[in-house]
Amino acid sequence: MASPGEPVAPWKHALNYLLVVLAVAGIGVASLSAAGIALDFGFVGQYRTRIVDGFLMTLGLSVASLACSMAIGIPVAIARNARFLPLRYLCDLYVKVVRGTPLIVQVYFFYYIIGTAWGVDNKVVAGIIILSTFAGAYIAEIVRAGYESLPAGPLEAARALGLTRFQMAVSVALPQMVTRTLPALTGQFASIIKDSSLLSVIAVIELTQTMREISATNYNFFGCFLLLGALYLCLTLPVMFVSRHFEKRLAYDA
Repeated sequence: MASPGEPVAPWKHALNYLLVVLAVAGIGVASLSAAGIALDFGFVGQYRTRIVDGFLMTLGLSVASLACSMAIGIPVAIARNARFLPLRYLCDLYVKVVRGTPLIVQVYFFYYIIGTAWGVDNKVVAGIIILSTFAGAYIAEIVRAGYESLPAGPLEAARALGLTRFQMAVSVALPQMVTRTLPALTGQFASIIKDSSLLSVIAVIELTQTMREISATNYNFFGCFLLLGALYLCLTLPVMFVSRHFEKRLAYDA
């Protein structure tokens, strides 16, 4: 037994985590057996090139969308406090509409209406724009909330020392905001990876679409989609581990 927040010995942590993983795996195997489902992953070798291509496409879409969504979200977060009211209200409306509607609706609306009207024919480019626009609204809220949660004390102390606004932003506000927003931003990156699966509805050949096509060929639905889940975990788990590492590195008493 260990209280929340109490340090756990590495061997105890590994042993208990292994026991939990084995228990969950056992339940999964028992459920498959009870349902009469026999898994077969023999197709992996036959379709390995297509699977790797789909995996790399998902990774590329996610990384490009993360970079573009940061480029959208940070300015929007700043503009939501702008003195120019039309700009402030435009950014506020953007965040509310994007966060208040399902991503699949935005995928269809952008690709078949906005994309058609403005000549965005490349499905990959359209997918990056859609994911970036969607995630940018969430990143704007994360950044805004992170800034508004900053304690006033350090900022007032920096002002009393005569630091300029730029020096205060770089030396005082930015380090605190990185620590406060990093977990949420990392979670958003993991969400981008998973949300990229919805681009399969416009036939972007990423991981989910690849598995759909393979399962339609070999009729091995459960094997294909269990492998799909495992491959998404291969993308999202390292993101979570990196986030945890930087949380510890950047931890401090605000």
